[in-house]
Amino acid sequence: MSLDLAFDDGQQAIHDVVARFCSERLPEPLPAAFPADLWHELAGLGVLALATPESDGGAAEAVAAVEALGAALFPGPLPACFFAAQLLTGSDRDALVRGDLVSVGTPPLMPWATLAGTFLALDGERVWRGAASRIEGVETLGGEPWGRVALTREEALVVRPAARSIHDLVLAAYLAAAGRRLIREAAEYARTRVQFGRAIGEFQAVAHPLADASIRLDAAGALARCAADAFDRDPDAPATAAVSGAARLSARGAALLAAHTGHQVFGAQGITLEGPVFRISRRIRQLASQPPDDLAARDALLASIGI
Repeated sequence: MSLDLAFDDGQQAIHDVVARFCSERLPEPLPAAFPADLWHELAGLGVLALATPESDGGAAEAVAAVEALGAALFPGPLPACFFAAQLLTGSDRDALVRGDLVSVGTPPLMPWATLAGTFLALDGERVWRGAASRIEGVETLGGEPWGRVALTREEALVVRPAARSIHDLVLAAYLAAAGRRLIREAAEYARTRVQFGRAIGEFQAVAHPLADASIRLDAAGALARCAADAFDRDPDAPATAAVSGAARLSARGAALLAAHTGHQVFGAQGITLEGPVFRISRRIRQLASQPPDDLAARDALLASIGI
């Protein structure tokens, strides 16, 4: 049995629309402040509602959109939003998919806390809806607006396996796309940068790491699409959780390798704030530490089904 991972016409159309939206509306370089208006415009396209019961699109459509967002480095708590949309119901989910920001993490340090209207606190396999009484902003190396939060637990949410699965496969698709962009830019630089009378891309010490990173990113992206297919077949199945978790781990490793390789290719330019790839690598490194990430539970799950 084979699985066709290519987007169908509808999924490709979603990818193209989101890519065009990013090209036309997302400024380069990204503004220092979070562009809340663009986040609401993205919500208006229906992207944040994908894979919810009210949406006509599933996880495959979400991956099609997220691959375009990752290539554009679109800011915002995308994986957390998809995670929360599986847990919240009614007007709470409506507000989320219309563009309200959510903070998902382990208090007191919470991502996107200074801008979020909804807080979900992680406690092992449990998730609590909370109310923030005090928020102190925290600067991060990745540029995301985190905060130290005094959070009061109000409601224990019913956690479906689908929530973690969609989070992981969305994060995997984003990281793989962002990593591919970094490697493309590094490869173009290697093609035009001349040293010792030759383009540096002709040297094996430069070309081979770029090729290795590209192969790993393509594999991670394919695994994210496999996870989306599994999700659309049975979102709560153990196998869906396993392949989604594997996609996340694969994309995390591949994207971090891409960041390392890109910095090596660009040399001193690669580590400057104004350089050509720092904005990409910092986003990758921030997302690589994105909660929720219960690795112990995932390792046990993978072992239980023989993966």
